[in-house]
Amino acid sequence: MKQKLFITLISSLLTSFLYAQYVPDVLGEPYLRRSIQMPDDYEGKVICTLIKKPQLPNVKQAILYIHGYNDYFFQKQLGDSINAHGYNFYAIDLRKYGRSILPKQDPFFCKSLKEYFADIDTALAIIRKEGNDKILLMAHSTGGLIAPYYLQSKKESPVDGLILNSPFLDWNFGWFMEDIVLPTVAFIGKFFPYLTVQGQGDASYAHSLLKQFKGEWEYNTNWKMINGHPKKAGWIRAIQEAQQSIQKGVNLKCPVLVLSSDKSFPETKEWNNEYLSSDIVLNVNDIQNYGQRLGDYVTRDTIPNGIHDLILSKKEPRVQTYQTVFNWLEKYLFPIK
Repeated sequence: MKQKLFITLISSLLTSFLYAQYVPDVLGEPYLRRSIQMPDDYEGKVICTLIKKPQLPNVKQAILYIHGYNDYFFQKQLGDSINAHGYNFYAIDLRKYGRSILPKQDPFFCKSLKEYFADIDTALAIIRKEGNDKILLMAHSTGGLIAPYYLQSKKESPVDGLILNSPFLDWNFGWFMEDIVLPTVAFIGKFFPYLTVQGQGDASYAHSLLKQFKGEWEYNTNWKMINGHPKKAGWIRAIQEAQQSIQKGVNLKCPVLVLSSDKSFPETKEWNNEYLSSDIVLNVNDIQNYGQRLGDYVTRDTIPNGIHDLILSKKEPRVQTYQTVFNWLEKYLFPIK
């Protein structure tokens, strides 16, 4: 009897310790966040941030969301929907993104996408310690490149499945840029990683999202910048390295869902209403083509009139995105009993 009480006490203390590391998140209740100190890198101190909703009673299956470039987790509707369908929800702001940006850091910069692997490893370890025995990754855009690149590095899959929302599996430029200019910049990036090769970008995509312009959403524009952030040669090299590895074909052992809009539209400085119903960041044909090469268990689908971040689309394509995701989950991974 004493032994049982002792075990119960220890368990209670451990649980309290885990939850004590979380504080209320900027998204408001019930979202929580936990800052995680990582080993210093070439710029000094580094953290990543794990965000979560309180765990559902007796639920041991979870989804970890990974954001894109010039991005962070702010999509409360995603977390709420995942919870409502019976899964625990987590998201991560990777090092130098969103909640994890520290003073004097260059936001979004890396020399290799492998730098993020430790962040994902740490997040998955915490999620397992919190009682989840089935975990799935959901990733958007550059996160959708990082995730398969990460899984490719593992002998055994650390997750049970992967959902990719418009993954950045290839550049969206003409042949001269992709075959000549970008490989040259990537080579230069090996020796001069901090060389700025592109200044701030167009604001059209941000205008399609933000409520103050043409969109429906609100977010911190210091963390998801309206005109983007200058890109360095070292970052170009990091993307090029990961894309080339993925494009050769990846034999992922877990089920994969690849989603994109049904059409792309070129972004210009002039506003066009097509921006509200097309992917103006990536080429959807590239997404579908390279997405098929991720393994033997790939399901591909397109969302009519979806935008680049499908879960930020107008209501009809957004609803279809969620329906597609949850139907796939119930079919392939986490059937609700």
